[in-house]
Amino acid sequence: MRQIRLALLVSLSLLASGCASSAQSTAWVELQGHRYDVELAKTEDQRERGLMFRDSMVGDHGMLFIHDREEPQAYWMKNTKIPLDILYFDNGLKLVAQQRNVPPCTLGDQCPPYPSNVPAR
Repeated sequence: MRQIRLALLVSLSLLASGCASSAQSTAWVELQGHRYDVELAKTEDQRERGLMFRDSMVGDHGMLFIHDREEPQAYWMKNTKIPLDILYFDNGLKLVAQQRNVPPCTLGDQCPPYPSNVPAR
């Protein structure tokens, strides 16, 4: 099975209903029967930094970006060194958009955006 590196964009309700956390704030999500350990990007600063400057990531790990509102979202790969899958979910936890195997970008502010094109959390 292909290992997937995920930058997950889902709602806080997915975190509450599908994740467990320990004293170390380790969170996880389950997608299609596979469990992924995720770091939480809950603040604007954490979301802005995202996975920049990482040289590697374990295949079953990712980052969960938590947004306050369901609205069109977009991410880019500025200063990101590893390819990622970007998944967008709506308030109902339905996968509404995805960008798979997005390549790293070294173009700084010229990196292209990867939008959801529909409302997502």
